[in-house]
Amino acid sequence: MNDSLEEMLIHSYEFEKLVNFRPLLCEYWTTSFLFVLIYLMFTFMGQRYMKDRKGFNLRLPLTIWSFTLAIFSILGAVRTWKYLGAILMWGGLKSSLCHHGFITNPTACFWASLFVLSKIVEFGDTAFIILRKQQLLFLHWFHHSTVLLYTCFAYKNGGAGAYCFMTMNYGIHAVMYSYYTVKALGLKPPQILPMIITTLQISQMFVGASVSILSFLWRKDCACHNSKQFLFWTFAMYLAYFALFLNFFYWAYFRTVQAKAKVKAKSQ
Repeated sequence: MNDSLEEMLIHSYEFEKLVNFRPLLCEYWTTSFLFVLIYLMFTFMGQRYMKDRKGFNLRLPLTIWSFTLAIFSILGAVRTWKYLGAILMWGGLKSSLCHHGFITNPTACFWASLFVLSKIVEFGDTAFIILRKQQLLFLHWFHHSTVLLYTCFAYKNGGAGAYCFMTMNYGIHAVMYSYYTVKALGLKPPQILPMIITTLQISQMFVGASVSILSFLWRKDCACHNSKQFLFWTFAMYLAYFALFLNFFYWAYFRTVQAKAKVKAKSQ
């Protein structure tokens, strides 16, 4: 796809053309391991520090935090989904999975770079959980740490299909952080909403695993230039996430409902 056609598919704003973070992020992508190490160290040290202390309220900071990430995710979703939708309409599914526009198109490259950096910022979610003395799940810190490593690795390698992963994540985070904002404000959103968000996350993992399989099958047909190593780690990561989120869904919703039903039956 040439530059003029890409410009017709999605207009790039001047601020999206202003800075190209890609060379810097690619050169220092291994720094993500250091960030993860620091994150894990502070996570477990923070839990130990708060063990015998009262949790903080932090409603206002949490509201601002969630609202900021919600706005960022919404903007990212609008810009990236518009581009992906244009690619799908232009060349179909196979072409979209083998498209490398996220490292050449100014709009796609800009939001992909911010997406990588946002995975460091999102470590702040864990800080709020620890400081408010909420339950910190293995799924939470494992997901945050491995997502940063994979995102930096995928961005550096320019893996085909990575743009699809990014657009899905932007979209789901737009809904998720909007929900967190409402909760932080003390409002009561519909009880089914967290179940819908978890379902979307499970769907994302299923689609991600499927995309990695299709990219492997089509890698020679449309010159995806994906290494077997990249596709293996992509599939392994999404499969692990799929199992963990499915397990969380079961225990958070089905087991809870069953437990409440048993308590209600005994009281009657």
